[in-house]
Amino acid sequence: MAAKKTITNKAVEEESSSSRRDFIKKSGLFTALALTPPSLVMASDNKWDEKIAEYLETVPLSLEVNGVKHNINVEPRTTLLDLLREQLLLTGTKKGCDHGQCGACTVHVNGTRILSCLSLASMQQNAQVTTIEGLSKGKKLHPMQEAFIKKDGFQCGYCTPGQIMSGIACIKEGHANSREEIREYMSGNICRCGAYHNIVDAITEVKEGGKPL
Repeated sequence: MAAKKTITNKAVEEESSSSRRDFIKKSGLFTALALTPPSLVMASDNKWDEKIAEYLETVPLSLEVNGVKHNINVEPRTTLLDLLREQLLLTGTKKGCDHGQCGACTVHVNGTRILSCLSLASMQQNAQVTTIEGLSKGKKLHPMQEAFIKKDGFQCGYCTPGQIMSGIACIKEGHANSREEIREYMSGNICRCGAYHNIVDAITEVKEGGKPL
């Protein structure tokens, strides 16, 4: 009987403690609302609080993309890929795995190929970025773009922008001296359609053609 009474008393104490905590939370909330200046309430109604929060949570970024300079504010966690696609509306760079494994998001930063899904936009201060949209000169395609069309280096085309960007870098890096070497240094770009043979053909043609990249 004593044990049962102890259990009952313990349950009552826990319930009472929970009620006190709930009361304190609600009292604190009501007090905060009561003390809030009318100007802040009006700012909240006009969503100025959200705008101020957005401003405080972003960092300024200056960079050049495809020859165009941009001065913008980005969230520290924004990737270069999301900046290109969502803020600058350059959707040629594709989001594939978003884990740096497929190569669909490959772009050039200061002449070096990188996986834009693994790079924070805020780390590209004053950088020069080139995407697939920046390769052609008006209607004149880049030699690698022409070679991919000629050699049928794509099927569905989703991975093609990343393949082309990596293909150009492969030649510039000096890693296109044989078909085996091309395969090795293009291995970070995945093609689910299996157009690898034609992709190697396209890169080989550009390398042997000696056109400026």
